[in-house]
Amino acid sequence: MNKEAEKDPGKYIIIKGARVHNLKNVDVAIPKNKLVVITGMSGSGKSSLAFDTLYAEGQRRYVESLSSYARQFMGRMNKPDVDYIKGIAPAIAIEQKVITSNPRSTVGTSTEIYDYLKLLFSRIGRTISPVSGKEVKKDTVTDVVNYISSLPEGTSVTILCPLHAHNHRSLKEELAVLLQKGFTRVIIDGLLSKIEDLLDDVSTGNVKSGDDVQVKIVIDRVSVASDEETLSRIADSAQTAFFEGRGDCFVEENQIVHVFCDRFELDGIRFEEPTPNFFSFNNPFGACKRCEGYGKVIGIDEDLVIPDKSKSVYDGAIAPWRGEKMGEWLNKLVKSALKFDFPIHRAYNQLSNEQRKLLWQGNTYFSGLDEFFKELETQTYKIQYRVMLSRYRGKTTCPECMGSRLRQDASYVKIDDSSITDIVLMPLDKASEFFTDLKLDPTRQKIAKRLLMEIDNRIKFLNDVGLGYLTLNRLSNTLSGGESQRINLATSLGSSLVGSIYVLDEPSIGLHPRDTHRLIRVLRSLRDVGNTVLVVEHEEEIMQAADHIIDIGPEAGTHGGNLVFTGTYQEILHDEASLTGKYLSGRQSIAIPGQRRKWSDFIEIKGARENNLKSVDVKFPLNVLSVVSGVSGSGKTSLVKRILQPALQKAIGNYSGEQTGSYDSIGGDYG
Repeated sequence: MNKEAEKDPGKYIIIKGARVHNLKNVDVAIPKNKLVVITGMSGSGKSSLAFDTLYAEGQRRYVESLSSYARQFMGRMNKPDVDYIKGIAPAIAIEQKVITSNPRSTVGTSTEIYDYLKLLFSRIGRTISPVSGKEVKKDTVTDVVNYISSLPEGTSVTILCPLHAHNHRSLKEELAVLLQKGFTRVIIDGLLSKIEDLLDDVSTGNVKSGDDVQVKIVIDRVSVASDEETLSRIADSAQTAFFEGRGDCFVEENQIVHVFCDRFELDGIRFEEPTPNFFSFNNPFGACKRCEGYGKVIGIDEDLVIPDKSKSVYDGAIAPWRGEKMGEWLNKLVKSALKFDFPIHRAYNQLSNEQRKLLWQGNTYFSGLDEFFKELETQTYKIQYRVMLSRYRGKTTCPECMGSRLRQDASYVKIDDSSITDIVLMPLDKASEFFTDLKLDPTRQKIAKRLLMEIDNRIKFLNDVGLGYLTLNRLSNTLSGGESQRINLATSLGSSLVGSIYVLDEPSIGLHPRDTHRLIRVLRSLRDVGNTVLVVEHEEEIMQAADHIIDIGPEAGTHGGNLVFTGTYQEILHDEASLTGKYLSGRQSIAIPGQRRKWSDFIEIKGARENNLKSVDVKFPLNVLSVVSGVSGSGKTSLVKRILQPALQKAIGNYSGEQTGSYDSIGGDYG
């Protein structure tokens, strides 16, 4: 038996005779609760050892430990081709791929931060009326008692409530019912009267009756005192007033009436009381009714209507207004533009927001684009108009919720003047500052303490792995593989699991060297709470930070699959058999070419504005190898995958229907 097999399974994960894919009877001992890097040439067998052997067996054993009922809901994994594995724990794989295509999944929902935000806003959020800007409150019996107790002792107060007449009862019948309930006095049109006297007066016609008569029931008259008996009496009276007044209670002292209401309303508007579902775009109660929580609707796509935004209206920027017949709409605008000072010779991308709004909505002098498409929709019985409309339809931002995906009144609920929509649209580094600087009163701080701790920790983990540029509203299916992996890594840290094996696939991919040390800090945090962290990696800085390195090779495919080296970073630098060690130590290196290929042809993108790109103009040289570089989140993927690729496909007539990012024009030598 070799020395690897003799090691303690309590301190090591011992793999004997691994033969998965191109692995050649590999025996290796992996130290537990350490940061371990598995490296080697591409195709040498790193993933076969880490994912297809170690993770597969750890997951298989965990699933086998569950009941047969639970196992039917989980994917079964085949036993890897290995003699045995000792000392293994439940394994979690965090791979380099986007794990969801769900259009409702966002960074906030996948990290569970949004779930905590919903709870936070439903518990300590304050609803602000859009009319007056005042806080909407729901009064309680305690509020009435506190108000009356705050008055000078001995002050005489009257507790009242309005009389809500029933449709089938006359005033006389209402007064008779009140008398039966034990009430003795009412105020009619400002005059205090006994109910018994009023019954006689109503019968003889001395008191008018009708819908315009204002009647208040006198619930109680009391002098302010601080003794327990008086406070209990006030509370009982307030409770009765809310019940009889259908939520309204009046307190009158010195002819000044203070109004209390136990309904959640203000300025004539009844508001919804915040609940977690009120802020959920995945729930019909909280989702925008127009887009059903997707944030986008099928409508007229501005990018299709105005494909080249570097052109002016006069030069034909508006695609559907080209041609003799539809050009009449353009002619009306051109002829009347001077009357309202519209710059028809200015490029569309240089128009102000007000000018663009005018072009779409029109005015008294000309009909805008919205009116134009409404006119087309009235003539869809003609096939040419149906075809024309289909050319300009696409997914556009929902005009009702403006992409927030929530019902409009959800934005009325604020914490420190910010709504939940404001927070999910903040970059994560800004959101972290918001919660760090958040000041709450002692009561709300006590309520929110645990929620704020969970939110702060998860946002901190995301910032630590270099994702501070993302927003919580960013769709999961628009993330790169590296971003998705680091989000899963941060989520794992937030879950506080211990005693597990985490297997990661090159987490440094897509990460700028500036942020590598932050990733290392997160990996060490995962290790320090009691987990074994296995990283398939080529990044030198992560190897230097590793507790242990395993080198698989020496080459790829059938020439790989052997255990070349196992030990520390310092030891691999001096190992003669390890190709990785030779490059790390500088004994071998890749020569930089002395000459570069010259280029003249190019593809040019102007005004790229997708995600965080700020009207970028760029040329891509043809027939050469080009690299698009920059820090994580700088816009590399947005430029190449969201703009260049689909725009080029559309330009050469090979458009797949994929939505293209925002840009002004594409040109160059791609024909």
